[in-house]
Amino acid sequence: MMGPSHALSGAAVWLTGSWALDHFWDYEQSPLALAVGTAVCAGGALFPDLDLSGKVTRNQGGATVARTFGVFSLFVAEVVEKVSLGVYYATKLSRDPRRSNGHRTLTHTIPFTVLVGWGTTALCAAYGKWAVIGILFFMIGLALRGLFDKWAERAGWVIVTLVSAGAAWFTAANLPGDRGYPLIGLAVGVGCFVHILGDMITRAGVPLLWPIPIKRRMWTPISLPDRIALRAGGKTEVVVVRSVLTVVSVLAAVGLVAPSVLQRFNIEI
Repeated sequence: MMGPSHALSGAAVWLTGSWALDHFWDYEQSPLALAVGTAVCAGGALFPDLDLSGKVTRNQGGATVARTFGVFSLFVAEVVEKVSLGVYYATKLSRDPRRSNGHRTLTHTIPFTVLVGWGTTALCAAYGKWAVIGILFFMIGLALRGLFDKWAERAGWVIVTLVSAGAAWFTAANLPGDRGYPLIGLAVGVGCFVHILGDMITRAGVPLLWPIPIKRRMWTPISLPDRIALRAGGKTEVVVVRSVLTVVSVLAAVGLVAPSVLQRFNIEI
């Protein structure tokens, strides 16, 4: 899937999950907490593609996430890609093919998702709002780059960086107390997992079961059958999938902040 679809899927899942918690278990969130969780989950749903680097010196290429903060994020993507490729070759078995890059390897696995979610929570617990500011800055930037890709491309990475910094500082300044903020780590982890599921429905697939060896392969790609798998960037993804995700996101958001509006149209979610 392409970057905007990943980000939108992260937002849709977080909003829908938040509505379910509120509707069935009376777990309410403040508007700020809801907005933060949605933005972080949308950003987290782009995070695994940090293993697709571009041309750092030319500020070109790479995945959507790699271009978020210009040459700085491109450099980080280059490092992540090389580390991922190194892990691939360090753990590959005899039937795993040779690769020239690390895309859709380490960062597209369940262990990576768990590690990132746990690591985010640990950082927030250890360093409080200073860690929160840094994490929000990065994740909000990814969310802006994914959800508003056309605007972000026109505005450029400097504007995206400034908006991300301002939003992160405002959010951290209005968060209650100096606590662990475990929902931020959960949102990052959920976003990463949603990304993996999104790539799993494409033809290339993801090594979902790594590090479980299967028939002398450690990095076995898991995907839908080719006849029903999505083509990344194809009309089905761009038109159908994004439309469905948008409708789900809007309905869940309205159900959370203004349920009476849905009741007027006899919509029950």
